[in-house]
Amino acid sequence: MTPEERSCLESIETVLRSENVREQIRPIVERIRAELRRKKEALMTWEPIPLTVFGRALPPEIRSAWVFVLRAGADTGAERHPNSHQRMMSFEGSGDLQTGEPGQWQSNVLVSSSEVPLERRWISIPLNVWHRPVVGADADWSVVSFHTVVADELIEEKPDASSKDGTKQMKYLGPK
Repeated sequence: MTPEERSCLESIETVLRSENVREQIRPIVERIRAELRRKKEALMTWEPIPLTVFGRALPPEIRSAWVFVLRAGADTGAERHPNSHQRMMSFEGSGDLQTGEPGQWQSNVLVSSSEVPLERRWISIPLNVWHRPVVGADADWSVVSFHTVVADELIEEKPDASSKDGTKQMKYLGPK
């Protein structure tokens, strides 16, 4: 991790440690956790966080923030973001945010304890880097994710052998 990237993550984390910010994020986590319980077939649920929650304290390149709750035991498969650099923090629980290429994954186990080094809580995923969340069977995993594109433009791309491009795209704010 470059010193510049570490500085960016540390500045975002400082904002996230604010009790005022955490109090505003917790109801979002609870709401989408309840949605995950209702949607028995879903591997994860998500919702953007209004940037006003963070005041003006985020780095200027951050254009959207999200909460994702991933189901215990889920492997959501390979995905990448062709239009955004993603920075993600483990908020509640833990999971393995694997990066690399399908079939050659590098494990990045993230935990929610503030007592561990930054690299154990956060991951930075540059544009077009494949990643794959894998969650242990014991508990759901809640993460807070920051992107360099506005919420309604965030694209997820997944491998799709039936497509001429070998991938399919969707926007997170489209139909779930």
